[in-house]
Amino acid sequence: MIRWPPVNLDAPVPFFPKPFLPQNTPPVSVPHPPAALDDFLHLLRALVREPSVVGVEDSFFRVLRRELEEYKVTVSRYHGLLVVQGSQPDSLYLSAHVDRHGLLCTGPNEFQYAAFIAGNRGELTGDSISEQFMGLVAGRFRGQRVQAHVPYAGSYLGQGQIKESYVCPRRRNLIFEIEGLEFLQPGTPVSFLDRLQVSDQRISAQLDNVVSVAMLIELIRSGFQGTALFTAGEECGRSWRFAVEWFQRHDIQTDRLIVLDTSPFPTLDDLAEQDVVLRSKDSTAEFDAAVTEQLRAACEQLGIRYRLKDHYIEALNQTREKRLSLGRTELGRVIAATEGQVRGTTLQLPTSSYHTAQETAELRSVDAMLRLLRQLAGLNA
Repeated sequence: MIRWPPVNLDAPVPFFPKPFLPQNTPPVSVPHPPAALDDFLHLLRALVREPSVVGVEDSFFRVLRRELEEYKVTVSRYHGLLVVQGSQPDSLYLSAHVDRHGLLCTGPNEFQYAAFIAGNRGELTGDSISEQFMGLVAGRFRGQRVQAHVPYAGSYLGQGQIKESYVCPRRRNLIFEIEGLEFLQPGTPVSFLDRLQVSDQRISAQLDNVVSVAMLIELIRSGFQGTALFTAGEECGRSWRFAVEWFQRHDIQTDRLIVLDTSPFPTLDDLAEQDVVLRSKDSTAEFDAAVTEQLRAACEQLGIRYRLKDHYIEALNQTREKRLSLGRTELGRVIAATEGQVRGTTLQLPTSSYHTAQETAELRSVDAMLRLLRQLAGLNA
């Protein structure tokens, strides 16, 4: 079991509007491509090619199960959730989301953004980052190749190309005009044709959320014996329900839940300012202060630069007329729904070109995330 070192919770938490670089510790230089990441990048490259449109993740869950059952862990499938447990399941709980943005055929040659179709609207109230980004990313999809799949099996049905994408003011959703998939029936998922690109010490693909999934699998490969949760429906605000139900089903209370995710920044230059992103809260709940502090301490020990995202957004809002949302994370909703009986913190990979097939992260940040996770799981010894 992980032994957290004692922490003085009464000490003032410093405010870092700029990223924090541990004193007297030079940033870790990661060569391109780092040999230590070869296996991870091979895994990520394969996972990126597998479809996992939000709301239609069954075929991806089967891919994960085939991969994970090769290791000495127990794999259990629930509705909206895949749970992997080692020999010390209570030592640490890690969570990643399996779904990615895509389209859903909703009528004759009609395609909508899957996360925001009417069936998912009840989970979204306007303050999620995805909703705030919808108008900004509407035009980024022109010319994007897409492919259709059988909903449950994931079998390939055909390819097409997005001719136009725009926000419909009446349906309040992204609408897509696609050439080549006119034969599809309503309910068919359409994913972005995605391939991992590695260049200039960066990786690019539709990284959210597949890069977090790959990190958890890599950790299990390395001998992680805690509990890993793979949740569906995060992009439409449902994943927290599946996680909460599992904890309540087994009457588990913990303060050691760490949720992996990506964290968007405006430009590629912003990525170089920090290696990882931490949070002390979101718009829904305060995160566990002790566990957040453990992550901060581990970053300092490993020479990893970090930024507190909620502090960063609050600093930006002091200069903006229209305030940015802190966002609603899976963890914040879990904490609120369980009244703090299940709590923890988040660990996020900084990226740019959020929610596109060109979402980009630095290899140095990927390496830092993996080193930090191994440290937390006690795998560095």
